[in-house]
Amino acid sequence: MAISSIIIVGGGTAGWMTAAALSKLVGKRGLSVTLIESEQIGTVGVGEATIPPFINFNQLIGVEESDMLAAAKGSFKLGIQFSNWGQQGDSYFHPFGTYGYEIDGVSFHAIWQRMQAAGDKRPLAYFSPETMAAQFGRFAKTEGETRGDLPPINYAYHLDAGLYAAFLRKLAEGRGVLRREGKVADVSLHGENGHVRSVTLTDGSVIAGDLFVDCSGFRGLLIEQALETGYEDWSHWLPCDRAVAIPSAGTGTVAPYTRATARSAGWQWEVPLQHRNGNGHVYCSAHMQDDEALRILTDNIQGAALADPNFLRFTTGRRKKFWNRNVVALGLSAGFMEPLESTSIHLINTGISKLIALLSVDDITPAQADAFNRLTGKEYARIRDFLILHYCATKRDDSAFWTYCRTMSIPDSLSEKIELFRLNGQIFREEDELFAATSWVAVMMGQGIFPRGYSPMADALEDTNLPNEYNEIDKSIRHLIASMPEHRAFIDRFLEKR
Repeated sequence: MAISSIIIVGGGTAGWMTAAALSKLVGKRGLSVTLIESEQIGTVGVGEATIPPFINFNQLIGVEESDMLAAAKGSFKLGIQFSNWGQQGDSYFHPFGTYGYEIDGVSFHAIWQRMQAAGDKRPLAYFSPETMAAQFGRFAKTEGETRGDLPPINYAYHLDAGLYAAFLRKLAEGRGVLRREGKVADVSLHGENGHVRSVTLTDGSVIAGDLFVDCSGFRGLLIEQALETGYEDWSHWLPCDRAVAIPSAGTGTVAPYTRATARSAGWQWEVPLQHRNGNGHVYCSAHMQDDEALRILTDNIQGAALADPNFLRFTTGRRKKFWNRNVVALGLSAGFMEPLESTSIHLINTGISKLIALLSVDDITPAQADAFNRLTGKEYARIRDFLILHYCATKRDDSAFWTYCRTMSIPDSLSEKIELFRLNGQIFREEDELFAATSWVAVMMGQGIFPRGYSPMADALEDTNLPNEYNEIDKSIRHLIASMPEHRAFIDRFLEKR
């Protein structure tokens, strides 16, 4: 079956990211792209923090970074600060980028362990330029400018999700994507193969298509309500099932990082934008009522609230199939694993990338769906394990929620990762998983999981120049951070150059 029309059901971040990416195909070989959304249906709009691969998405769709940041009132992000996760009063930073750099194939954190054993007292954070820049509230893009012994600064963005979607809508429509206003009232299936034939809007309009992309949010209008795909529930490992979000006035300064502060039955986020802060409280309804969750959030936000609270309900997990027949689910309709490590927009991004890579306008085949489902399933599972680590690696016993998290059973894949790290600090990155060694090291050590030893290969390094090279990394980072402007000042200058 040849594909001549692609229908995207649902707008918001997922819908318009998909439309922007597919807009390059409009008119090619007679292909049309239509997005259906209703102004009466609000979007979740709390996915405001991103991770570095998102930069590549904007390059893919041909967006200038400064134009996007200006439109979305965005800021730069160097990582996430976690407070109260290991124990009350603890704090650590999960940076983008790496600690130092490998020396003769030996991971830097193993070298750091060797130097610690020899009496050096500097914390590992000193050897992360992203961590140190965040600590001092500074930022600069360093690619092509940095000293030769340091890699470029790794960063992502904080965005106003609603403004970003509007920015992408303008881009997509300018390239020929058609937008239809309306609610979907009915879905018609082909009698022979069970594929979606068309959707009917409440005004009676019938919109037929060959390939459908479900961006309808938690309800999964096509993937679940029409095709009954099924859902894999992960709430045993990720028990939070509620969130409340409130935007608040900014304080004048803009931190170059996200804050994630653990509370008694969940955690609170703070995302700093140019014009306001995004705030939310993710919590477990089995251990906390809505009114208490709202009180905790309002008691702990900076600046005046700018809107009424937005309450959300969800079940962590994923669809049993992400591509079923001629429907591909992206965003919340595909699954949800809470925004703890800013992976929601990332999963939209990678889903679009896989869809584009597998797309053929000549036909839809089981091989395409099988590959998409297998690759996406592995990606979800690896991210799931990393999120679970934050909950299970805790010593907190001050609430029933944290006692449950500390003592719950965890996937074998995560247990193996923790045990190997405890043995000698080794992290194995499997099947091109998203989170690299730095991420696992930051969270494990930040929450009290330390290796009993370190790789013997670190001891095999020549002693003569190692201390000097180790010290030079520290000096280079100090020099780099001292040369950086304050984050807000960098944003203002960066946008002035447009």
